[in-house]
Amino acid sequence: MDIDVKRADIIIPVYKPTKKFLQLLDMLDKQRERIGKIILINTERKFLEALISEQELMDQYEDLLIRHIAKEEFDHGKTRNYGVSFSNSPYFVMLTDDCVPMDQELIRNLLMPFADPQIAVTYGRQFADKGCGVIEEFTRGFNYPETSGVKFGRDIPQMGIKAFFASNVCAAYRREVFDALGGFVSRTIFNEDMIYARKVLDEGYGIAYAAKARVIHSHHYSGIQQFHRNFDLGVSHAQHPEVFDGITAESEGIRLIKKSCIYLIRKGKPWLIIKLIWHSGCKYAGYFLGKRYQRLSRKMVIACSMNKDYWK
Repeated sequence: MDIDVKRADIIIPVYKPTKKFLQLLDMLDKQRERIGKIILINTERKFLEALISEQELMDQYEDLLIRHIAKEEFDHGKTRNYGVSFSNSPYFVMLTDDCVPMDQELIRNLLMPFADPQIAVTYGRQFADKGCGVIEEFTRGFNYPETSGVKFGRDIPQMGIKAFFASNVCAAYRREVFDALGGFVSRTIFNEDMIYARKVLDEGYGIAYAAKARVIHSHHYSGIQQFHRNFDLGVSHAQHPEVFDGITAESEGIRLIKKSCIYLIRKGKPWLIIKLIWHSGCKYAGYFLGKRYQRLSRKMVIACSMNKDYWK
């Protein structure tokens, strides 16, 4: 590696963890690149204890730090900033508790782009889990292609929202820049990673997509769940016009639908286009209403939102 990394701390928000969380910790323990602390910010102690005791975790993994918060304290940006406050490494890695590294090189490959001092953020490639379905599999490949790349502010006119697309499912940050830019927005319903990524580009730094940093991560959302999730996405776009104004997300969605239809036909599963249209319609309806959430009643907003505690 062309970069002097003594260690990188790993920060993982945890909520209602499953066996994937234990697989994640196991794979982190096997990483060839030396890592520092593993910092867990766990929401509600009872859910973690239902899977594994805190003492077992402490006995099994070195340099493990666990902090518990109440559900009402959780926020996508604030909680991650809280995790960062326990790190003093020059680079830190954000992971979610439901992603699983595909190999022992995840951390190494995620950190390698930092050899370029202009790179402030890197993010990895996500693969769909087994049995997730053809549509989700294609969507992961669409959003996370096999070729790595670097994006700068000058790419926004051509790439649009994709220029500052990044995901805290698997991402790494240069701490010096993170502190200088004030970290993640302290209160947000969603999208803390992309809001920060846009600031990075606006300040002249770059974002690296590290395709060799691979994790398994996918969802099994129903159409209604897609509606709720995209409502929150729309809310985040409405609340941060400095990031998203003048950037259309709809055109990227249409491109995904078209390419998905072609893929399903080529795979010999054209009947799944009906499911694709249903899910896409739910996504658009949720996003459309989310962007206009201020015109809705509070009761309607809470009913539409996936993150209902945000509104309390």
